Amino acid sequence: MSISTTTHLNFRGTARQALEFYQTVFGGEISLATYGDFGMPAEAPGADRIVFGQIESADGFRVMAYDIPGQLDRAAAAGSTRRENGMTVTDQPFFQSLRADSLDELNGYWAALAEGASVIEPLAASAWSPGFGMLTDRFGVTWVLDVRAANAG
Repeated sequence: MSISTTTHLNFRGTARQALEFYQTVFGGEISLATYGDFGMPAEAPGADRIVFGQIESADGFRVMAYDIPGQLDRAAAAGSTRRENGMTVTDQPFFQSLRADSLDELNGYWAALAEGASVIEPLAASAWSPGFGMLTDRFGVTWVLDVRAANAG
């Protein structure tokens, strides 16, 4: 059994550049996947933006990042994280990511964090993980939970 937590940074089109910069500072390997890699048509605006990115170094530095899809009316959505047209839209600068080795293990953390929480994306299988979900806990912290996939570090 093993879990890890990581800061998940949210950008507006500069996730790739930020991760490349952090690599020059901390070293490590970058993993990137674009919205286009997950099925958005290549000609669609934003298809080249990052939907999943991370850098991880051998000495333990790890950060995740993505480009927030679409536009967000900051006045109407202050403090907001929500699903819109099948995508997570937020004005939050970061999420907390929790990764477990198995779905059984993740289910336990999910159940505890979900008490009094606002579920943004129910825990379910995804294209990149056997279990992925997102919620904002009763204290206002948005958590991204997933099961460690073979290619997710």
